[in-house]
Order: sequence, then C-alpha cells, then structure tokens
Amino acid sequence: MRALVTGGTGFLGRAIIRRLLERGDGVRSFSRGAHADLEMLGVECVRGDVADADAVSHAVEHCDVVFHAAARVGGWGPRQEFARTNVAGTENVIAACRRRAVSRLVFTSTPSVVHPGRDIEGANESLPYAKHFTAAYPATKAEAERLVIAANDAALATVALRPHLIWGPGDTQLIPRLLERARSGRLRLVEGGHKLIDATWIDDAAEAHVLAADALRPEAACAGRAYFIAQNDPTPARDLVNGVLAAAGLPPVTASVPSRVAWLAGALAELLWSLGRRSDEPPLTRFAAEQLATAHWYDLSAARRDLGYAPSISTAEGLRRLRVHFEAEAANDRT
Repeated sequence: MRALVTGGTGFLGRAIIRRLLERGDGVRSFSRGAHADLEMLGVECVRGDVADADAVSHAVEHCDVVFHAAARVGGWGPRQEFARTNVAGTENVIAACRRRAVSRLVFTSTPSVVHPGRDIEGANESLPYAKHFTAAYPATKAEAERLVIAANDAALATVALRPHLIWGPGDTQLIPRLLERARSGRLRLVEGGHKLIDATWIDDAAEAHVLAADALRPEAACAGRAYFIAQNDPTPARDLVNGVLAAAGLPPVTASVPSRVAWLAGALAELLWSLGRRSDEPPLTRFAAEQLATAHWYDLSAARRDLGYAPSISTAEGLRRLRVHFEAEAANDRT
C-alpha cells in the first residue's frame, strides 16, 4: 500500500515508517523537520505543517492510508498553539482524506483523553472522556479524537489508537526529560512511586498502527472506535523510573513527595511561568503531577480482538534493550 505518515520525523512516526518499509510498503513522510535520513531509506519526503490545509492536501494525494501521528505534545503552553496543530491539523487531515479519496485514517491519540486525575486500573474503552483537563495537550487531543471517530463512514474508515507512554531508544520526550531531571537533582517520586503504570515499547506502538491499518475498512469492527495500546505489564512507577536511570548508568531516585504537594508545586510553577510570560515548560505541571500520582493501566482485550495486537516486549526486556542502546552510545562517544 501507499502510506502517508504525518509527523514522520518524530519518534513514533519514524517507527511506523520503519515498520512499513520492512513490509515493502511505499511511504511518504510529512513533517516540518528535515528528512535527509528518511530519504536515504527510500521514503518520499514532503515538508509542511498540518495546520496548512493546502500542504496537507498535497501530501495526501495518491495515498491509500494516512497515519496521522503529528501532534504538539507537552504539559504546558497556550491552548491556541496546541489547538492549531492537534485540532485544526486533524481537521485538515480528515478534509484532505475526503478530497483525495483516501479510504483509511489511523489516528494517534492518547489515554490522557480519558484521565480524570485519579487512578485508572484495568479499565477498557467504555471510559468516558474526562470532563476537565489540567493541560491543553489532553484537552485538544480529546477534541481531535472525537473528530476522527465522528468522521468514520462508508467512504472514510477511521480508527484512533491510544498508546500509553511510548518509550525506547530514540525517544525524544519521556526518557530525555527523565534523565535531565535526574542529572540536575530535580527528580522526585510521588507517593513513593508505588502506583502501577503501563507503558508501550516503541516497536509495539508502531506495530499496533500497522495492524490497525490492515484491519481498517468501513464494515470492520475497529472502524469508528478507539483502542488502548500498551505492554500489558503494569509496573510500579518507581521501578520503571529507576530502571531507566540504571540503564543510563545513573543512581536510583529515592526522594518522594506527597501527591498534594506535587500538584500544588505544579500549580505554583505554572503561575510563575504565566506571570513571567515564559514559553519554556515549567519543571513541574499539574498535568505531570497527576500522571505521577495516579495508577494508569488498561484492559487491552479490544485491541487484541479487533486488531490482532499482542505486545511483544516486557518492561524488563525493554530496560535491557535500553541499557544496550546507552552503552553503544557511550562507546561511540568515546571513539
């Protein structure tokens, strides 16, 4: 098939592209960043912004399926900036699919669209959207997911995937932030880090997207639905955090703060950043505090049944692979 991947230079976008190339599919990447390494792999690369409707329409032309992975992420920033990419960008992708007669759209969402700020343990997709959000990212992703689900019809089959905490070598978000805060001495556990969380190994996240595309058609069980994606390996937050630190050769974090203190610290940091009109992200936000203080792991039965999804990497194996990656990076730096 001929596939377009929006956000093709991102962590997940690159993984989806690699998986498609392995299968022999034709791939076009669309993103704002440079594509030189992707071009060397034989990927057709188009630079542009998903907020530009004409650019999106051009990128979608002659494609059979669109993987819409482009997004603005983070726990801080003006809502209009998130809405420009996450909402308006998604509207443009849907409109372009219709204009160019693309019949399949796989959208990358997030479990944060249903996170109410309290524990979620083994829940399935019957969870309603959260009524209140402490950051623009989950709020705008929820709005975008609704648009994608509502767009499903006989001409355009759509599906939304909610991979949870994507991680692995090449991660540009979760792991780098974790390591930076650990090295600066600013990393803390919340409530001892005892809450269980599930994450998603990068290759499993990419495989889930390809499986969804293969299963997707107007009459398919997955059409017009959203699915949780993860490793099916709930782990105490402290074990995952300290496992990543150990893989990078850093000592474990043991300091912990109560959840209420973390939330208030995040609120204060947001206030100070607002007053200072700062564009960088605060060291802690309410959104991050809620994520650190609560359990979040999900029932993956629907993804198994409708998509054939079966996670292949456990947390322990992921940490082993991450250690090998860091050791190889260190060896390269020495040479």
